[in-house]
Amino acid sequence: MKIVYKGGEGEIVEKKSRFIATVQPVNSEEDALGFITAMKKKYWNATHNCSAFVVGEHCEIQRCSDDGEPQGTAGRPMLDVLLGEEIHNAAVVVTRYFGGTLLGTGGLVRAYSKAVQEGLRGSAVVDKRDGVLLSIRTDYNGIGKIQYLLGQRGLSIISSEYTDSVAVQTLVPQEQIKELRDAVTEATSGRAEFTTEEPVRFAFLDGEAILFA
Repeated sequence: MKIVYKGGEGEIVEKKSRFIATVQPVNSEEDALGFITAMKKKYWNATHNCSAFVVGEHCEIQRCSDDGEPQGTAGRPMLDVLLGEEIHNAAVVVTRYFGGTLLGTGGLVRAYSKAVQEGLRGSAVVDKRDGVLLSIRTDYNGIGKIQYLLGQRGLSIISSEYTDSVAVQTLVPQEQIKELRDAVTEATSGRAEFTTEEPVRFAFLDGEAILFA
């Protein structure tokens, strides 16, 4: 599930009109409406503050507003970008300062869509997944094999401890856990011990693991 981990901004200019997109993670419709209200107060002198948001694991709640622009030229295209990117639990407000030149229906749709895309580029979007925080303990002969197996599967060691044995932690997508356990057991001839398996939701941002409550 793709979510906005950290909100951000993006801006475009079309025929002297400024379009400022502000993106924010939200967990409920109330969060989204509060964010929209705050943006309208911040940009109180703007020509329009159009908005869209999606909430829920299946985007059960979807809302959008043209805020005075011709119907269907702002809010719906903004919402379509969020849905097209398969982003959940996010709200976006695109603030327009009119530059004096009419853009036409097609021009408005393109401008508001492009602004949201810029806003998402300025945000931290991550893929939130179900998985297992897996702890493995092995001897020094086994650690190289485990590192190789993890690397084959694109899995990273997020912590390690070297004493008389080696203990490592890795984040494993739920669908890979059984196959990985079997591969580690076979490669180490059963000498590796799986000390903990904690169900988690996780994502990676710039190579760093993020764990969600």
